[in-house]
Parts: sequence; C-alpha cells; structure tokens
Amino acid sequence: MEGEVGAGDWRQRRNRQGLGRGAGSGWCQSGPHRPQRRALAVDRAGAFRQHRVRTEIFVADLRQPAAPEALYEFAQEKGLPIDLLVNNAGFGHYGEFHKADVHRLLEMIQVNCSAVLHLTRLFLPAMVARRSGDVLMVASTAAFQAVPYISTYAASKVFDLYLAEGLAEELRPYGIRVSALCPGTTASEFHEIAGHPSHSKGREQSAEIVARNGLKALAAGKSYVISGLANYLGAHGERLVPRRFVTRVAAKMFRPPESKS
Repeated sequence: MEGEVGAGDWRQRRNRQGLGRGAGSGWCQSGPHRPQRRALAVDRAGAFRQHRVRTEIFVADLRQPAAPEALYEFAQEKGLPIDLLVNNAGFGHYGEFHKADVHRLLEMIQVNCSAVLHLTRLFLPAMVARRSGDVLMVASTAAFQAVPYISTYAASKVFDLYLAEGLAEELRPYGIRVSALCPGTTASEFHEIAGHPSHSKGREQSAEIVARNGLKALAAGKSYVISGLANYLGAHGERLVPRRFVTRVAAKMFRPPESKS
C-alpha cells in the first residue's frame, strides 16, 4: 500500500492534515502493479505540493500485522498531527469458499478489518485529546447483504460499516466525526485483483466521485453514506424481500462458470 500523508481538498476545506491508506481498492496488493501505484502516489504528492500542501509517502504492506504501527510511528517521527484518517486500502477474492487459498482469505481480513481497527485505535487518542478529528472508513454496498462467492469480502465490509457507525456515536461527544463510505462498483483495480468480472460495466462510479461523496458525508456528520442513488435504492430496497431470496439472487449473479449449479 502506498500511504499518502497529506490532506488534498480536505485541507483546503478545513485547514487540516490527513492520512490516507492507499488511493483505491486493492492498493495493498503486491505484484506487477506496485511500481505504477507508487508512481501515481508520487504524481499526486507533486500535485498537492503545488498547492502548498505538505505530502509524505510511506510504503507499507498492510497484510503484515506490524504495518499499522510502523505507519503510526512514521507520522509521529514526521511530526504530523493527523486530523483526517482515511481507511481505504482493501481487496476482495472471488470464487468458491472451499477452494480459496486460506492464507489469501486471512490476508484479506488483516487488511480489510484488522488494519482498519489498528490504525483507527492508534490515531484516535490524539484526536480525543484535541477534541477534534475525522475518520472515514471505506466499506461497501456489499455490507448490506450476504454475497455468495465473495462471502469473506462482504463480511469484512460489514465489520467496517458497523465499526464506523458505532464509533460515530461513541466519539460524537469528543467532537470527532466518523463515517463509513459504501460505494458500489467503482472504476479501479478491484475486480482484476479479486479475480472476478464486473457485473456493472459502464455503470461504475469514478473513484473521484466516490471520494467526494464520502468527504461530503463526513463533513455533514453522517455516520454512513451509500455513494450513488441506484446503489442507495438497491441496498435499502432489499429490506422489502426475504433475506434468503436476496442471497439466492446474488448467488445467481456471482456464481462462477465452473461452479456446480
């Protein structure tokens, strides 16, 4: 994951410093795309600096349990009082659960859940002491239902959503805002890394629109936001029908070609 320590548009809006884990779903994934991700982070850092925004880049593999502590220590050594924490790095896995690499599934839980909890816990005490700060956690519309064949990913996003909603109320008396951003299909490397085809080609939201929606909701004090009207209607409309029916429909949509029907 390439961590950008800076604030971008949020600093212009609130004159604050922020820390973002990754710049899109799957940034924590190692492999042939990692050099391109670092180059993108460097380009963005340069763009921020043109607006006199201090930006630092820290490279970490959030699959490693020690990575959050290393990232926290980096911010401390640089003297960066983080006012905005964006927990954004994550990845998924597509396929039948009993055939999946168990180590890959555990890495997913480490990145999508454990690292989110760890980093939030590390940076919150200073925010509480200042009685000011913001935390944005990227969940997913998958957090609103079970999704066969990406079951572990969907479950990990339930964790992120509930953690954000709970902390939003817990930390409100301290002047700290916490929000879960729940996007649908987003134009990113997510599907490539997860190993499954997108079912929403041509209907994806751009990462820029999703990020803007998340920051607006955070600034408005919302504990969660679903990015996009169609995604909002889909996530809440399923409450009108039995849960098992929703899961069966999702299974038909996501079932791999080689899977037994």
